[in-house]
Amino acid sequence: MNKWWPAPAKLNLFLHITGRRPDGYHELQTAFQFLDHGDKLKFTITENAQITLKADLPEVVEEDNLIVKAARLLQTSCKSRSGAIIQLEKNLPMGGGLGGGSSDAATTLVALNKLWQCGLTEDQLASLGLQLGADVPVFVRGHAAWAEGVGEIFTKIEPPEPWYLVIFPECAVSTAEIFSATQLTRDCEPITIAGFLAGEGSNICESVVTKLHPPVAQALAWLAQYATIPRMTGTGSCVFARFESASAAENVLEHVPAHWHAFTAKGCNESPLSFCAKDFDRRLDVTAI
Repeated sequence: MNKWWPAPAKLNLFLHITGRRPDGYHELQTAFQFLDHGDKLKFTITENAQITLKADLPEVVEEDNLIVKAARLLQTSCKSRSGAIIQLEKNLPMGGGLGGGSSDAATTLVALNKLWQCGLTEDQLASLGLQLGADVPVFVRGHAAWAEGVGEIFTKIEPPEPWYLVIFPECAVSTAEIFSATQLTRDCEPITIAGFLAGEGSNICESVVTKLHPPVAQALAWLAQYATIPRMTGTGSCVFARFESASAAENVLEHVPAHWHAFTAKGCNESPLSFCAKDFDRRLDVTAI
């Protein structure tokens, strides 16, 4: 079953910072929803323990890539003697706030857990994922979630699943840069899930990012011509707006200025990775009969 495994993008439907811990980490409130668009990974299992990544990412040293780190972390945790050749099809922009690197790491953990027959539970995989990054666990768990703490305390939610138009305004934003900005608001009043589902919430980082990165402000202003409440995801730089249908989103996509990269995608409360993992298990069960 040497197939492609999806590493979907996520959107932060809102993002508030409610405080800062003594260790410097920010306390957040946010809502994650997945998209049916993202990177893809293929895994070829080897008998030796070597982890090899095949990816066209010249700007990232392989040893620093979260895919390699995730594979080695799982390998060590499970004392697996197997290795893997991992092929990455990169479709998500880096520094866009779509969670591409974290999603790639989560897909690596979920897929190799099955292919190496490690037998770790979802909780155990999420715990490993948290060692790699605060956004990795939500991709491991694979369900739209309300997140608090530093982004690792999850409650499943069922927001509407509209179509989205996502624009990457051809600039990368560093999360560390935004979270260290002195002008960032860090005392948002907490809101409730019910309040969010009723329309409360914003992205508190937008005002800082748009001042430091004017292309993000330009993309938001452009999108506001076609949709109500366009928003930035995470700490940017991607911005998005929701639409009632695929055709409505596609119609606006046709007008996106050529110097921006853009795509349409369906919002998903269950991750494409979750569906893929279930399909893997189902095929394994059929083979075993």
